[in-house]
Formats: sequence, structure tokens, C-alpha cells
Amino acid sequence: MTVNDENKGGPHHLYFTFSPVKWVGNSGVVVCCERRRLTRLKTSMRTPRKRSHMGPTNYFPTEEAKEQPPHPKFPRSHALCYKLDKLTSSEAMALVVTSVVLALLVVAFISFRGAESRKARILDSFEYSAINCRAHSASLTDFGGVGDGTTSNTKAFKDAIDHLSQFSSDGGSQLFVPAGKWLTGSFSLTSHFTLYLHKDAVLLASQDMQEWPVMKPLPSYGRGRDAAAGRYSSLIFGTNLTDVTITGNNGTIDGQGAFWWQNFHKGKLKYTRPYLIEIMFSDTIQISNLTLLNSPSWNVHPVYSRDIVVQGITIIAPITSPNTDGINPDSCTNTKIEDCYIVSGDDCVAVKSGWDEYGIAFGMPTKQLVIRRLTCISPYSATIALGSEMSGGIEDVRAEDITAIHTESGVRIKTAVGRGGYVKDIYVKRMTMHTMKWVFWMTGNYGSHADKNYDPNALPLIQGINYRDMVADNVTMAARLEGIAGDPFKEICISNVTIGLAPKAKKVPWTCTEIEGMTSGVSPRPCDLLPDQGPEKITSCDFPPENIPIDLVQFKTCSFGMSYM
Repeated sequence: MTVNDENKGGPHHLYFTFSPVKWVGNSGVVVCCERRRLTRLKTSMRTPRKRSHMGPTNYFPTEEAKEQPPHPKFPRSHALCYKLDKLTSSEAMALVVTSVVLALLVVAFISFRGAESRKARILDSFEYSAINCRAHSASLTDFGGVGDGTTSNTKAFKDAIDHLSQFSSDGGSQLFVPAGKWLTGSFSLTSHFTLYLHKDAVLLASQDMQEWPVMKPLPSYGRGRDAAAGRYSSLIFGTNLTDVTITGNNGTIDGQGAFWWQNFHKGKLKYTRPYLIEIMFSDTIQISNLTLLNSPSWNVHPVYSRDIVVQGITIIAPITSPNTDGINPDSCTNTKIEDCYIVSGDDCVAVKSGWDEYGIAFGMPTKQLVIRRLTCISPYSATIALGSEMSGGIEDVRAEDITAIHTESGVRIKTAVGRGGYVKDIYVKRMTMHTMKWVFWMTGNYGSHADKNYDPNALPLIQGINYRDMVADNVTMAARLEGIAGDPFKEICISNVTIGLAPKAKKVPWTCTEIEGMTSGVSPRPCDLLPDQGPEKITSCDFPPENIPIDLVQFKTCSFGMSYM
């Protein structure tokens, strides 16, 4: 009989064999077995052998047994032979049967221990795509994390990240959040770091105000969005970082926003509500494969950063929830947003760069932004909004393969006198829209200001706006395009666009003031300020053929493996 435990990397390292009983010689019963394996078996039993009624001497080799030739399967150096004299044939057979029964009991015992060990140790092993992989790993449970939905894990997150930060210059680190409900307040990340959420992991944002540190307003805004004072730190926050990944197997981050929305509506908040994820003054950022629910305010806010990928994100909030923007790149360069699904109470994607005189002074634009394969549902806001906080400038934005369903507007430009800055070189193609209030909306009188100190002579520049290859149905109004008196929006190009109006659509599908541009192949017929240039211009409104640098980044296949009790 042969028994194997191939888990040689495990704690017991067992491998042993019962060789068949061999009847050797003419003067008695001789039993041979392999010495090393017999020893392993004996030590693994952990109990002394029972004595036979025939006495212990019957279990030791006799001189005659030692003189027997070795069995061909076992060289003499590896064999141990026993002469079992003074036994009848029936006694010998009984001894053999007893040995076999003993062997079966040992096998059953070891199998039981192995099964218990497998129950006690759970192995999490998986692969994921990331800009960079990590050399060191840890689980939140290693630092006292408790995933019961009621125990605060703020300290566990802080302790884990503080510990892992030592590996920033030694291959980086990754923190694994296992299945469970992990209540936590705000915590900060470190460089060369990955936060990975198991598919059944849920981060629950704490409703204890003491777990949300208060920060100064953003320098390009000058004040908080909800209140003039500072703002609460985001749930997941980072500043002055490089090479950070926040990802998972569609793990969930739940902001439990109802608590914040109610206090906001009642005017009880002294500071601006927290976001779910905010990374600032950083580079090489990846946020991917997560579900974000019920954010107190904006969901994803990269700001003053560059080289960013936001990919495979699902964002869901009630359509009446206040300011729950989906993804807001703000004064960022070289950013890619793709394969995201957003249901929101505000704009699904809002491109920003600072507010009035504060944004002008800070002077950091958003540029080199690509948005692909976005699906948006937002009945009271835009699929893609440019502004209204655009005082640092917005340029070179490319959006393609966009779907909007039951959304207020397809693409909206929001600005005002006093904003300054610019929105230029905007390209959108292959957009499909169902049940919309407006397809195109440009607003030059948005009106919201940080304070009364804005410069009324700071007029925004809006130019080079290109829309092509679009289709929409059940639309209330094709376009509402309103520039600023004395500061018209220029170089608007719209081509190959078909808009199906709803049964109760406005009688005049286009309204246009203070704009300049052209169209080709657009239905219904645009306003006179956008004259049709004929079918030969239907390929106008060119989309840049070259990629932006973030498209050239190669992702790696990273792995994680950890066993825990």
C-alpha cells in the first residue's frame, strides 16, 4: 500500500509507503520494507507502537533475517527485514492484517488533519491588469481589520498602509481587502501601491464625522463647493504620490451618501461633502474594475495630476442625489476614461480646471483627455460636461463611442463672464442618444461664482468644437447654443448627425445666439448661424488620428496569492 501527501510545501511534509509483505527464506517468515519510509511513518504517527502478546522481540530483525538476500525492489542499504519466527501461518497472516488495518487508520487520521487544515486556511489567488505590479503583499486582516459592517477599520487601513509604505522603494506593495463589509472613514494612500478589493468586498463609508479630517479648499477653487470653509477629506485620498492603483474584481465602495445628502439639503454642513476617491498632485494613477455606490458628492476626482487611467468603473447613485458627478478630471494632463457605466444625479463626466479668479491664478488646464465607451444615465444633467469651473483652460478632449440614455444633454459646455480660461479643440464622434432633452447645449451664462471678487472682464474663449457621426431619438430639442454677447463661441463644426424628435418636441428644434460655425448632413436643419456647407463637407469636423501618450501605456498581468486563517 502506498500513501502520498504531495503538499510538500505544507506544514506536515508527509510521504510514506507500506510495501507489500514479502515471504523470504525457508526457515521462517521474513518481512522486508523500506527503512526510510518506515521511519517517516513511525514519526508521523506520533504515538508509541503497541506491544504484541508475543513480545517485542518478534518485531526486531533476527540474525537469519539479516543474512537473507535483499528484495530486488529495495537495495540492502534502504531495506529493513524482520524474521517473525515462532509464528504459525495463521498468526503471521493475522499480523499482516493488523498492519494493514493500522495503516488504514493512519491514512484516515492524516487525511482528517489535511481536511481540517484546508478548512482553516483560505487561499486567495488571482491575476489582474495594472500599470505596475508589486513585490510585497498584505491583507487588511493582518492589521486587525474586521469585515462585519459595524467595526471601524479606519485604523486598520492606516496601519496597513503605513507599514507597506516602507516598500515604496523596494518593488512596491499591495493591500488586499477580502470579502466582507469594511466600515471605514477617510484614509490616505502611499506611492508604488495597489489597493485591491475582492469581488465580495464592500468598503462602507463611515457616518461618524470624527473619521473625516477637514482639509483646506483646493487652491484653484478658493473655497469649498458646499460651503465657504474647507472640505472633508475623500474616503480614499492621496497627494504627492506616484504609481498608485485602486482596483479589484468589481469590489464595491459604498459612500452611504443619504446621510450626507440629507444634511446638505438641511444646510447643516459646515464643510464640503467628501468624494469617494480623490488623488491630487500625483502621477501614474490607475482606478479600475470597481463599483462605486451612493457617493456623498463627486465619485472620482483626479486633480492637479497626470498620466491617469480610469477604466471599467460602474457608478450608481439616485438620479435626484445632489452633485454626485461620476468622473471629474480637474486640471489634469494625459487622462484616459473608458468602459465606464454611470447612473448619476449630476454630470456623468465633468471636465474642470478651477473656478473664476482662483482658477485663472492657478493656471493649470485639463488637456489630453480621451473618453471612450461611456454609458450614461442622468435625467437632470449632461453625459459629458465641459465646465463650468474651467478657468484654468480645457483643451484637446476626445470622446468616442458614447451612449446616453434618458439624459438631459449629450455634450454641454458651461461657462460665464468672469470665468476666463478657454475650452478649445474638443472632438466628439460616434455618439448614440435615446430620450434626451437636448443633444447639444452650450451655456455662456452659467452664473455661479466662487465669490464677488471675480473679474467681469475675464471672458472665456470657446472655439474649435467638433461633433460628428451621431444619432439620437426621442429628443425634445436638438440644440440650445448660447454664447456671450461680444464674445461669441467660434469654430463650431457639426456633421453627419441625425436627430429624431419626440412627439411633443419643441416647435423650433434649434436656438442659437452669439455662435459661429458650420454644419453638413445634419437633421433637422440647423439654425442660420450654423449654415449647411453641403454633402461634400460631411467628413468635416476632423477627429485627431494620433493617440495621446496615455494610450501607449502597456499594462502588465500582476498576481496576488495569500493564505490566511
